[in-house]
Amino acid sequence: MKKETNLHSRNLHQRRYDLEALSAALPELKNFIFTNEFGAQTLDFSNPKAVKLLNYALLKQFYGIGFWDIPNGFLCPPIPGRADYIHYLADLLALSNAGKIPSGPKIRVLDVGTGANLIYPILGNSIYGWSFIGSELNPKAVQAAQKIIDKNPTLQDKIAIRKQSDSSKIFSNIIQPGEYFDLTLCNPPFHESAEAAQEGSRRKVRNLTGKAVSKASLNFGGQAEELWTEGGELLFIQNMIRESVKFKNQVFWFTTLVSKSENLPKILKALSIVGIRAKKVEEMAQGNKISRFVAWTFLDDKQQKAWVDFRWK
Repeated sequence: MKKETNLHSRNLHQRRYDLEALSAALPELKNFIFTNEFGAQTLDFSNPKAVKLLNYALLKQFYGIGFWDIPNGFLCPPIPGRADYIHYLADLLALSNAGKIPSGPKIRVLDVGTGANLIYPILGNSIYGWSFIGSELNPKAVQAAQKIIDKNPTLQDKIAIRKQSDSSKIFSNIIQPGEYFDLTLCNPPFHESAEAAQEGSRRKVRNLTGKAVSKASLNFGGQAEELWTEGGELLFIQNMIRESVKFKNQVFWFTTLVSKSENLPKILKALSIVGIRAKKVEEMAQGNKISRFVAWTFLDDKQQKAWVDFRWK
């Protein structure tokens, strides 16, 4: 249960999970706590229900969320790592604001593929007060995300869901004429096929339990469109980069997570082709796991200053 300390310095999840406090926030979690062979209290992290309740408890204790639920089989995100992405994005905005993080609803963020869990809008709004649009393909995910908003008064009028009607589009149909976003963020599907996703699931089960299985059920869930797409994350991000050109004057920073470091050279090459003005690659660490995001903007220095003066001041 020991938590690593190499998360972002503002991340609230630096220390080990306080299961007693989390159980006080969400009593249902107590049913999944047990004492391990070393005499320490822990959770069965291979149990999807335990993981979901842990997330719910974290959102209640740290972020004031009164209701949170996802349909069975949908992606249940690890909150500490998701919070890191939000904190590093805040630092990215601060670079253009004399080191001060711009906060409040005037900062508008687009979460591409927000999912049923709505985790990035919840965290971004709770921590920095930003307003969010979450785009989503899956009708069931749209419904679940909307239910979270409806049942949490603090999220209403600050987060909105837009249904993406075309699976081949990312920003089109979502970003409207005359609409501006200070950030876009995305956690793209990273597997190339259903078979690759299942192998990833089997590997995770082996790591958690030490047992080999022929078919795995993920403790963190995940629908097909959340876990894999044709061409994997590389093709998805290359398409995102190409499409971002159409909205280059409506977005300050486009960003996306990149799961596989070997994809970075081709992603950076794609960025060099479309005429960006600046880019940034930021690594993030959670224990032994290293992830990263790539950010790019089409705005030159003068345009960036004008954006900040007009929208943030």
